[in-house]
Amino acid sequence: MEQLLSVLIGVLVAASVYLMMGRNLLRFLFGLILLSNAANLTIFVAGRLTPGAPPLVPDGLDAPVGEVANALPQALVLTAIVIGFGLFAFALILMMRAYRSLGTLDTDEMRVAEPKDIG
Repeated sequence: MEQLLSVLIGVLVAASVYLMMGRNLLRFLFGLILLSNAANLTIFVAGRLTPGAPPLVPDGLDAPVGEVANALPQALVLTAIVIGFGLFAFALILMMRAYRSLGTLDTDEMRVAEPKDIG
């Protein structure tokens, strides 16, 4: 299962890099979201996929009994999803504002502070 998820992570990273290499700001934003999803999946797979029980300690014992799931990667991924959604919402609003101000999503045409090419 880890091999299949590793291939999926590679496909997500390749697709995100392809989208981020374009000049369109909306495609860049979608590439950024794909890259964050690939990073989340990487963290999740690094925590090992086991069919373990929840890490609960029974009364009177110092440690859980048997094989338990690792809760740390799950907590990290959940936090990263929330932060990624906030970043996506903020970047989407910035992109909409840039489109209203400049009338384009092409990054080469967004040259308000730069001089025009001479020649």
